[in-house]
Amino acid sequence: MSLTVEERLDRIEQLLRGQKNVLNFSEACDFTGISPSYMYKLTHNARIPHYKPHGKNVYFLREELEQWLLQNPVRTAEQKDREATEFVLRKRRPR
Repeated sequence: MSLTVEERLDRIEQLLRGQKNVLNFSEACDFTGISPSYMYKLTHNARIPHYKPHGKNVYFLREELEQWLLQNPVRTAEQKDREATEFVLRKRRPR
């Protein structure tokens, strides 16, 4: 199962991209898994942090993309049950 030279170069490029702090548009799409058309929509509506230093090219900070991807966490069923139990216990306490 040997890889071709082209496949090996692609893997190396992906590893190098993983070390960059500033990503261009296509790298940001690859990093987030978001399609280019949706990424354009997000940048147009200022829904994702991005930079346009010369008014044309769009750049992203990896750290900001990671934070953006992790916003609005979904609570697990266990967390919801625990919160419900705590809420009921607080309501039962005499004032």
